[in-house]
Amino acid sequence: MKIQKKLAFGFIRTKLALLSLISKHKSGEAAFILFSTPMVRYKGKEAEVFKKAEKLEFIIDNKLIKGYRCNAPQQNKVLLLHGFSSTCHKFDKYAMALIEKGYEVLAFDAPAHGSSQGKTANAVDYSEMIKKVNELYGPIHGYVGHSFGGIAVSLALEDIPHDSKTKLVLIAPATETSSAINGAFELLGIRNKAIRQSMDDIIFNLSGKKTEWFSIRRAIKNIQASVLWVHDEDDLVTPLADALKVKEDALPHVQFLITKGLGHQKIYRDAAVKNSIINFL
Repeated sequence: MKIQKKLAFGFIRTKLALLSLISKHKSGEAAFILFSTPMVRYKGKEAEVFKKAEKLEFIIDNKLIKGYRCNAPQQNKVLLLHGFSSTCHKFDKYAMALIEKGYEVLAFDAPAHGSSQGKTANAVDYSEMIKKVNELYGPIHGYVGHSFGGIAVSLALEDIPHDSKTKLVLIAPATETSSAINGAFELLGIRNKAIRQSMDDIIFNLSGKKTEWFSIRRAIKNIQASVLWVHDEDDLVTPLADALKVKEDALPHVQFLITKGLGHQKIYRDAAVKNSIINFL
């Protein structure tokens, strides 16, 4: 680990520990904001496929959301959903492949990501954005969500009308929010149980639901779409163990593609994985 990152993690641990001594609530708020703040904001080049696309924007929760519509109008539409600290531009190859297949493609930067406004984003924020995209530019027939985008679209589909003809692709999705928080705390070296509990309290106060509710394993039982779940054995960000619990549920509308050696990021860039996803859609 680079020395700058070690120093940053040490600062965060100290700050949260001090806040927990002053106020349990404040430490929970700080942890929640930290967990909801993207590590980086993409400022790279606009993908070529999107340079030629129709530029779209709308307001949700006082934030300007920006995105693209390609190859419109077409009968079938696919929405591409990036992960945390990412951008829709990283899914340009999916957009190109889908256009070649005759699909209309929609792609947006989530709140607090890329060109969209905001400083923080959680799964509820992202899912509300997805529902708004469907309302404005749908109906959408296919969804492709990586990591953070995976749990967001799963929550959104509990409220979006759809059926078994709808296609949902989950690529290394953040299956359980509890696991994601535990992983972040472990990475930061935060072992203070009071901080962890206070963060759970903040989530409940904001949403009226326990942290465990924000779960793809729970939500997918309420989804009628045909699902392709792609996950790698060596994923260190979203544990395969959580995905395997869903696999054990043996839901008839969910099929799995388990890979090896691709981890969390290479998996969506892999040509064979991309081809499998395009064929599924």
